[in-house]
Amino acid sequence: MLFHVRMRVRLPHDLDPGVVERLKREEKERAQQLQRAGTWRHLWRVVGQYANVSVFDVDSADELHEILSTLPLFPYLDIEVTPLTRHPSALDPT
Repeated sequence: MLFHVRMRVRLPHDLDPGVVERLKREEKERAQQLQRAGTWRHLWRVVGQYANVSVFDVDSADELHEILSTLPLFPYLDIEVTPLTRHPSALDPT
C-alpha cells in the first residue's frame, strides 16, 4: 500500500543544540536506511518550511505507524497520512 505522508518538524526552541544535531544526524541515517530498503519511496522537502512530503510503500497502516515511530524526530513531528490508490487515468501501471 502507498501512503502520502506529510511531516512537519516542531523542535522546542529551548532544546539543547547538541541534542538537535544528534537527532538530525540519526534521522538522516534512519531515512536513508528506509529509502535503501524501498519502504520510503519518495522524499521531498517543502520549500520554506521545516517539513517534508513523502511516499511510503508498506503492507498496512499499522506497519506505517510502526515505521514512523522509529524516526528519531518522531516526538517532534506533526504527521498527516493519506492512503493512496491508483488513478484510472494514470499512464504508468506500477
